[in-house]
Amino acid sequence: MSTEQTPEPGLRADEAVRSMLLLMPRLAARLKRTPIPDRLRSFTLAPRHLSLLSYLLFDGPMAVGELASRLQVAPTTVSLMVSDLTRQGVLVRRSDPKDARRTIVDLTEDPETRSAIESWLANGAKAWRAAFEPLSPEERAMFVRTIETYERLAGAAD
Repeated sequence: MSTEQTPEPGLRADEAVRSMLLLMPRLAARLKRTPIPDRLRSFTLAPRHLSLLSYLLFDGPMAVGELASRLQVAPTTVSLMVSDLTRQGVLVRRSDPKDARRTIVDLTEDPETRSAIESWLANGAKAWRAAFEPLSPEERAMFVRTIETYERLAGAAD
């Protein structure tokens, strides 16, 4: 059990920075230890696939270009990931009925694999729901914007 104390409301900026610098490595380590369900272990899934699978699970089927935009990567990167996951039976691709030039990507229709994907993402979703529950919609939005800003600025040095 961690001996770190939960920060109190009204932190000074340097106290908040210290708290986050101590918390983020623990959070990253916990995410890396998230077990992949047995049904998915034979697939070559990595943490980078979590976002792609989350978009498809929560937002439904979408075009490769839309996935690339949301993931903030090149369409060719998404195409490679989709091809790999399609070969493994995790995803399916279809032509867009409105525009045959577009490819629509969706989670597999196999109920066991789809259920395993849902369970892989469920623990994180449950934890975020519990963390966000006491916050107002405005506080939730501010938290998400803050993490997005941190991610963008921390990545600027790359």
